[in-house]
Amino acid sequence: MTARELVKKAIRFENPDRIPILYKDRSLQTIPEGDVMIYDISIIWGNESEWGYRWQHMDDGTMGQPEDPIIKDWDEVKKYKFPELNLDERIKGLEEFKKQAGDRYTVTSLGISGFNTYMFIRGFENSMCDLCSESAEGMELFDRILDFENEIISVTAELGFDGYHFYDDWGTQDNLLAAPALWRKLLKGRYQGQIEHAHKLGLDTWFHSCGNITAIVGDFHDIGVDVINISQPNVVDIDEVGKELKGKQCFMVPISYQTVSISGTPEEIRQEAKRLFTKLGTEEGGFVGYVEDYHCLGMSDENLEACVGAFAELIQ
Repeated sequence: MTARELVKKAIRFENPDRIPILYKDRSLQTIPEGDVMIYDISIIWGNESEWGYRWQHMDDGTMGQPEDPIIKDWDEVKKYKFPELNLDERIKGLEEFKKQAGDRYTVTSLGISGFNTYMFIRGFENSMCDLCSESAEGMELFDRILDFENEIISVTAELGFDGYHFYDDWGTQDNLLAAPALWRKLLKGRYQGQIEHAHKLGLDTWFHSCGNITAIVGDFHDIGVDVINISQPNVVDIDEVGKELKGKQCFMVPISYQTVSISGTPEEIRQEAKRLFTKLGTEEGGFVGYVEDYHCLGMSDENLEACVGAFAELIQ
């Protein structure tokens, strides 16, 4: 069974031989390549996004944050320059990527998408006000962002990728950024349109969200997301999510990079991997392990290797 076949079987509950794993930012030679590879199809010039906002990088190795918003007033939309396809620029590293990928499952991504892109263009405070006021101008801008993403999704299918990965954070440490009812009214249907667009093209859909998204995990399942990436299992009610969706939905989950994978022992990491799989996965499928190098947050080499081993041991 190839890595690509393994991942597809896990997504579709077709009895994979083992749990597939996505490894990111491999700093140790002892960390294997993994079963999933992600191709970043975004365009960035230095610290400037193709959307026009500039990125402030941090000295501590974390991802940093965007600088000042670029559409502070709706009059500025008239002169705002939306990204262009620029396909040659996007795929200049694709040939080498495909060589490295081999028989692995491949997805592509813009890195940051959806409402996070909107938020970086408008600024956090403006974005929250736009949501609460159900701003018509705001939804028009959001739709134009999604239209561009749908164009990229179409390119993804044409280039032969297996899936498309959305990165759109909706949670804080203890709740959603917006009330669930408002999220469902303004955004759920729009995301569903993207998922359906990808599925019509034969792509699997992966959706990453940081924070406590307990209230809307079921909504992502409803609209057809194939793999839900619960990025912070330490703040999500895993018991509640599992009771609702275990055996119905494929999840990708890390060992918490705020707690266990940083400050826990290797044995605690193994127990946490087992807990997550028991609550969310099945031997028939529905689970993808996620391991990322978080040395910048204090993760030791020993704990990084323990995360790899913990997922690999679950189904042999």
